[in-house]
This record gives sequence, structure tokens and C-alpha cells, in this order.
Amino acid sequence: MINKVVANAKEATQGVESGMTMMFGGFGLCGIPENVIQAVVASGVNQLTCISNNAGVDDFGLGFMLQTKQIKKMIASYVGENDEFERQMLSGELEVDLIPQGSLAERCRAGGAGIPAFFTPAGFGTEVAEGKEVREYNGKPHILETALTADFAFVKAWKGDEAGNLVFKGTARNFNPMMAMAGKTTVAEVEELVPAGELDPNEIHTPGIFVQRIFKGETFEKRIEQRTVRAKQ
Repeated sequence: MINKVVANAKEATQGVESGMTMMFGGFGLCGIPENVIQAVVASGVNQLTCISNNAGVDDFGLGFMLQTKQIKKMIASYVGENDEFERQMLSGELEVDLIPQGSLAERCRAGGAGIPAFFTPAGFGTEVAEGKEVREYNGKPHILETALTADFAFVKAWKGDEAGNLVFKGTARNFNPMMAMAGKTTVAEVEELVPAGELDPNEIHTPGIFVQRIFKGETFEKRIEQRTVRAKQ
């Protein structure tokens, strides 16, 4: 068995260079690779193209990388919780490609499956469709979307084994599994790292064949994006 286990996030991000394209899994602040993001910030690389459903918040997640201006271009579907993102976008400091959420997920999945492009009705008639090929299927116009891949895909799982097999929990299963397939080098940080063979094969969401490096995260803050509580009765 190939040894995929590395000691920490710093070791897991070896080979990261300025100008690379990176995918970051998760949904909102749920299931994001917190430790890896800190390691990328500490590395000082810049001019990055980042693919993620969200752009974090001002003081957490990819928000850290926006503060240090390491991101040149952001490819995402929702960025509304980050004031610094808005400032950089409106000032022209940051390139932004906003994609319908389902199209973003499918473009990542297609990249991992080796499918170069596909047609979808999502976005037709809007700015999303500008400059893209249009074809009609079943009487409905569809636009051509190309697959997304990355030099590095960073994902966060609940459990993983030494062979790189991953199990995601709840909302963290959004974007993480498809991004894990679409990276030339996929790095998984996990809450619990177990010996190979301990995970039930029927419960594995991402097979280890897609993962090159895996490590147990040191800390997970698991920040809540918008905390809403019921008033005391």
C-alpha cells in the first residue's frame, strides 16, 4: 500500500506554488479544510485561482487568503458573506467568475470524471451564457459549460483511512467528493484517521484512488456562518 499519510497541513501543502489553481471543498463554512487554508496562508504563495462554492467570511476560511491578497481569481457560486471580497471585486483587484451552484458542482464532477464539457439549461438568457455555445435539446436552449480541474484539491472529511478512503458527514458532503476527484493532487484533512481496512466499504464516499495525501487536522473551529437562535421563552 502506498503511504499517503503526512504529518500535518504544512507537509500536506508541499509543492504549492504561486499561480496555481486550487479547489477548496465545503459548503459555506461547513466542511472546509481549515488547517490547509492556514498552511497556504503561511506559505505566502499568491496569484492563485481558487474554486470554491463560497469565499469564506472576512475573518475565517478563504477570507484569510483574501485579506492577504493571495487570490487573483475566485470561481464560486455564492460570495455574499464576505465584505473584503466585495471590496476587492468592485475595485477590480479580484477577478470573479460567478457560476450557478448546480453548474459549479457538475463542472467539478465532470473534471474528475474526464468529461471535458456538457450542456445545461442553467444560466441561459443571463450574463452566465455570454460567449458560450447554445444548443437546443427537447425544445429547450442549453449552454455549453466546460469541466473544472485544479493543480491541488483540498478537501475535509469526517473520517479517513491510511489508504485515503474518505467518509463525509452531513453538509460537508457538498462539493468535497467531486472536488476530491478533480485535483491533480488531492489533499484530505480528516477529523479521525484510522488504519486501512477499518472503514466499512459500503460507507466510503470517496475511494482512496483519488487521494494522494491525508492527515489528521490539529484543530477544527467549525465556525457557524450565521448563528440564529430562538428567543428565550
